[in-house]
This record gives sequence, C-alpha cells and structure tokens, in this order.
Amino acid sequence: MNFPVWNVVFGADLLIAMVAILHVFVSHFAVGGGLFLVVTEHRARRKNDTALLGWLKAHTKFFVLVTAVFGAISGVGIWFTIGLIGPTATSNLIHIFVWAWAIEWVFFFLEITAALLYLYGWNKLEPRLHEWYGWVYFVAAYASMIVINGMITFMLTPGRWVKNHQIWQGFFNPTYFPSLAFRTAIALALAGVYALITASVQKDAALKARIVRWSACWIVPSLAVLPVLGWWYIHRLPADVWTSARGGMPTATHFALFAVALLSVTFALALLTLVRPGRMHLAFSLLVALVALGAMGSFEFVRESVRLPYVISNYLYANSLYSKPIAGDGGFSVDQVTAAGVLHSAKWIDIRTLTLNDQVAAGHEIFRVDCQSCHTTSAYRSMKRFIQMRQWDQAKIAAMLGGLEFMHNNVMPPFAGTDAERAALAAYLTTIYPVSAAAASAATDGRTVFAQNCSMCHRVSAADPLFMNLSRDPAIAAESLSDLTSLFPLMPHMKLGIRQRVALVEWIDAQRSAKGFSGAAQGEK
Repeated sequence: MNFPVWNVVFGADLLIAMVAILHVFVSHFAVGGGLFLVVTEHRARRKNDTALLGWLKAHTKFFVLVTAVFGAISGVGIWFTIGLIGPTATSNLIHIFVWAWAIEWVFFFLEITAALLYLYGWNKLEPRLHEWYGWVYFVAAYASMIVINGMITFMLTPGRWVKNHQIWQGFFNPTYFPSLAFRTAIALALAGVYALITASVQKDAALKARIVRWSACWIVPSLAVLPVLGWWYIHRLPADVWTSARGGMPTATHFALFAVALLSVTFALALLTLVRPGRMHLAFSLLVALVALGAMGSFEFVRESVRLPYVISNYLYANSLYSKPIAGDGGFSVDQVTAAGVLHSAKWIDIRTLTLNDQVAAGHEIFRVDCQSCHTTSAYRSMKRFIQMRQWDQAKIAAMLGGLEFMHNNVMPPFAGTDAERAALAAYLTTIYPVSAAAASAATDGRTVFAQNCSMCHRVSAADPLFMNLSRDPAIAAESLSDLTSLFPLMPHMKLGIRQRVALVEWIDAQRSAKGFSGAAQGEK
C-alpha cells in the first residue's frame, strides 16, 4: 500500500524463489563444508595423508569460489529482490530484528575473512594455526545460520510475538530449534555432496575412492536423520498451517511430495557411490547435486507456500496489508481498507475515482495492489488458468471475491476494498479470460459442478458442513442450494441452475453413501 508495485511478469514470488533457492543451496554448503574442511584436514594430517591434503587444498579453492563469491552475490540478490517485491515486509524484518541483523553481519565478515585466510594459508601457515582458522570459519558460519534461522522461522511461526512484540519470543519461536536441527543436517549432507564433485575429477582411483567413501559418511547419516527432524518440525507447526500443507494449498502439497521423493533419491544415489567409488564420474556427482538441489528447493517451496498469503504469519499479508490495525507505522489493516476503499488507501495508484466508464481500468489497479504480490494474469499462480478451470463469469467472480478468506482452508486473505471495487476487480478479471453466463452454467455433471463452484472451500469429508448438513431429501436439498446464504450467511450469493443443483445434490449424496457419512436426517434442512 505504501510502496509502488514492481511488476514481475512471470511472478514475483517465483523470482524470489529462483534467487533464494540457489543461495540457500550454497549457504548451507558454506556451513557444512566449513566443518568438512577442517575435520578432513585434521584427519589427513593425523594419518600423514599427503594425497588427501593435496585434494583438500584444491577443494578449498572450489569452496571459497562457490561460497564467498557466488554465495555473497546471490545473498545480495535476495536483498535486492525482496526489497523491491516486498518492501513493507523487508522493512518490518529489519526493524524488528535490527540488532540480530547487525550481529549476523559481524559473523559474516568474520566468516569471509577466515575463509580467505584459510585458503591462502595452506602453504604459509603452521598446520595447527591453519586448522585454527578453519575452526574460526566454521563457528562464524554456523553462528550466522543460527541468527538467520531465527528470522526465517519467525515469518512462519511468530508465536506470541504477534501479541506482545517481544523480540526474543519472535526469535526463539515454535519452529526455531527443529528448523535449526533440520538445516544443520542438510548442511552436513551438502558438504559431502559438493565434495563428490571435486572428487570425481581426480585421476588417482585409490584417492578418489577414499574421498567418495568419506563424502558418503557425511551424506548418508545426515539424510537418515532428516525424517525424525522433519517430524519434529511438522509437529511444531500450528494446526491450520499443517492442514494447508496437507491439501489446502496445491503448491505446498505437490512440493512436499517432491521433497520426500528427491531426498529419497539423493539418499539412494549416495549409497550407489559406494558400489564403485574409484570409478565415479563427474556426470554422476553432478546428478547427485542436481537432485539434492531439487530436494532443497522443494522444501523451501513448502515452507513458503504454507505461510502465504502472509509474509509474517497472522500479522502482515503479502500485499502489505496488516491483519489488524498497527499503530504508528503508517500501515493499513484489511478492515481499514475495506471501509475506505483500496483506491483511496493505496499511495502509488493512478485511479482514485471509480466510475462505470473506467471500471475495468480501476479493476486493473485494484488487481495490481491487492493481488499481484501473489498472482499473475497468465503465468505463475495464473488467474487466467484459474478462471478457465472454474468457468466463472463476471457475476460468479464478484460473488466469490466476497468470500476469499474461506477458500483453500482459509489460506487466502479477505478481499480488501469496497463492494464497488470488488465489482471492478471482477470486471477486470473477466477480460483476462472471458466466460459467458451460459458457459458458467453449462456444467450439469455433479462432480464438475462441485469442482467449479464448491471445491475451493469444501472437501469430501465427514467434517465438512456441506456434506453433513445438507438434507438427504433431494427436493429439499436442491431448494436450499438455490439460496446459499440460507445455509451459511457468509456463503457467496451465487446462483446455480436447477439442473446443476440437482446434479450436485445427487453427487454429494453418492459421496456420503460411498464413504459412510450419515449426513442430515431425511426431511431435515
């Protein structure tokens, strides 16, 4: 509301994900790889393994180039993208944790300095002093992750901070420790994954075999404990967040399956490296790294998806709206914008007066301010695809916009704006993919009617009021569906044709019978 909107055509969230996932894949290597370096050096010196020390020296150069160069550049890229896409959220995170960020930057400076001294000290420092620099690097890198983990987990589970705004309750939030343990295991596994890459180019088969077996000792145990740490993490999530991850948000559901599958494949590939460790090729090591990247990216997609539409859960929406009035920060709550109108509340907007002549243009402005932080017209989280799939005409879109907060297990934010602005947004969305009133009411198959009109808020479940409270008398049930607000006052004022209502009633009754739901008694409403 307080900042201009940066229009990323293919999706603002997707751009952040592209930059952040690559950075996270490298930053976790920066932590685990630092421990890998110093432990391996100590092991090699204790065994007087000069060949392993020679490889480790080359691996250190690879490590510094990847982490200190690409890692630092991609970290700046994250700040650049989130600052433009989510300026309100970025400002909040900086101001809430200003001293934590200052501490993290000190650790980062120490981390980079120690890494460079470790790299250039291979031939110039006493072994004991060289190892000491390695330990300084690892402690600084891990301390940096400890601090950043607090801000990342805070966004999903701020806990009691939402009520009292006490920084330590926000930092040590419900998912802080399980997330830290989970990420530590990932960091250790990635240390071995990256080591496979430089090991695979070794000419000495015996040396390669030793390095591969040593790398597997980091990958396999770390991945083996991830299911337990994942269980701990999941059980610290609020019930509504975990419900969304299990089906309310398709993105979270799909990527949760990808994460499990890809982590399993990474584990299996790591075991396969032990079959012929001395003959492992670069292509195979890159495959292991690529699958691990996919697993890491899938986990991050799940974490981000279950948090949306909030940037800070239960506090700040992705569109820079606060869930409740926030005194003294110049922000807006949903209730304030609904009362005043989004066109009068948003500062960076061209249209202030809504008339019938410029309804579509005003609707475009409303979409840009209210919706574009999460949705695009025809790319990532496309409104065109959604309207095409649901076959909603303008009247149905306007009706559905009135109940956004009930869609997908309550993970959508409520519409912020007046009734006239809701109608204008519906008029604009109709231009993205026009659907006629005839096409909107064409479906007469019960399953299709349910999918197009009901599935956003309802599930085939004994806990769902539609399946439990709808009368088993077909005539009474069909009549009650003609006035949805009579069933529940907050249902959209949407009209279904008689054929659609009858088909929907028959399909719902068939589902109740098939799954053993008792439903409403005969003759009841």
